[in-house]
Amino acid sequence: MSDTQQPILVFGATGQQGGSVARALLQVQWPVRAIVRDPAAAKSVALRDAGVELVQGSFADTEVIRAAMKDAHGVFSVQPTSSSGTVTDEEEVRFGIAIADLAAESGIAHLVYSSGASVGEKSTGVARVDAKARIEAHIRTLPVTATIVRPMIFMEMLARPGFGLDESRFTFFLRPDQSMQLVAVEDIGKFVAAVFADKMRFGGKTLKIASDTVTGRDLEAIFTEVAGRPITYARFPDEVLAANPNLAQLVTSLDKGALAEHVDLNVMREINPEILSFRSWLAGSGRKALDEALGAAAS
Repeated sequence: MSDTQQPILVFGATGQQGGSVARALLQVQWPVRAIVRDPAAAKSVALRDAGVELVQGSFADTEVIRAAMKDAHGVFSVQPTSSSGTVTDEEEVRFGIAIADLAAESGIAHLVYSSGASVGEKSTGVARVDAKARIEAHIRTLPVTATIVRPMIFMEMLARPGFGLDESRFTFFLRPDQSMQLVAVEDIGKFVAAVFADKMRFGGKTLKIASDTVTGRDLEAIFTEVAGRPITYARFPDEVLAANPNLAQLVTSLDKGALAEHVDLNVMREINPEILSFRSWLAGSGRKALDEALGAAAS
């Protein structure tokens, strides 16, 4: 439970990460405030019914954001990315920097920024990744206590249609014996709630967060078990990987970049005792997405 009645201002609360954070904070009885474009939209109404204080506005509404930060204890900052098709990389950077500047100006006690696991010490040359690195770098110059979290690859990404599950196979960029770390979006909220609850421990830190580690062979076994039918695993051909910039970047990062640097899951479990394995996520909250992917051909 929080030690303050001051709210946390959550950005992106109608989306994946922000929604997860809002739910996790409410679960530990921390007041939540959220900026939403349309308070009458279904997701906004659900937030309000859950106890979230809604403020109408957008990332571009500086005065609305400034007013929403008044009397807030903390801010959770996450922005849409260019891959969503709703913003450019430059807009993501501008929004991320503006939120951080306003948090510092407003005297926010704790800013938590959600970056990306592909971000590292060096530029990647990939604009959508380096956009987050630019926001991180700016935050570190500000007079505000901040924690940067870098979630690993989302489990939700693996349960999307298009990887062949409807044809009893799963094709991905991972080599069969290569390992990668995953995080369930619902775990992100629990990690962030733990970060807000312990400013002394996490303030000023950059923290990669993960829920599980899997190999290509693990994916074959887990999908087969949960789907209840044989699912074979294969890696995308090299020419396919080379032709897709997003996949090519992930392969490079996993082979010799930031995604190759794994976190200690025992430490993760200490921060969030409820972390989900990929198997348990697929069998639980991820089951609907898995069933949709398995039946994509028939839909």
